[in-house]
Amino acid sequence: MSKVAIVMGSDSDLATMRAAGDFLTKMGIEYEYNIISAHREPDIFFKWARELKDRGIKVVIAGAGKAAHLPGMCAALTPLPVIGVPIKTSDLGGVDSLYSIVQMPSGIPVATVAINGAKNAGILATKILAVNDEKLFDKLEKFSDEMAKEVENKDNRLKSIGADAFLKS
Repeated sequence: MSKVAIVMGSDSDLATMRAAGDFLTKMGIEYEYNIISAHREPDIFFKWARELKDRGIKVVIAGAGKAAHLPGMCAALTPLPVIGVPIKTSDLGGVDSLYSIVQMPSGIPVATVAINGAKNAGILATKILAVNDEKLFDKLEKFSDEMAKEVENKDNRLKSIGADAFLKS
């Protein structure tokens, strides 16, 4: 049974939202992808959002561009944690989406990551689930250690070959 629902309003968002799924796969977390438009099919969206808990979903990652109502509407319809991913658009570069998602009214919070920050949404969903899962917590600690080691290796390489060679490689 999926623990995380990744939802987006358009298939054009999948290229961005896939980073969340990729991270969840790395952590061994079951998830599902959904394309549901809060604007074009509100009845379907309302039913889907209201049934999340009954289907075993623990966290929702909702990506949206332009008006970006999908994450906020998810948060309004379910008490589950919702992580919003503002999608970069050609019109305003995703700033419109960011403002729409982050500026929620009191009582309807949406945790919001950076524009196109789907990987961070996957990481945050994992951290939420790890609160009650020691094995998942250990995987997150290992991931953090790997990131630190990667930076250390890059620093050593920079010192070894110099800035010009580093930038060319």
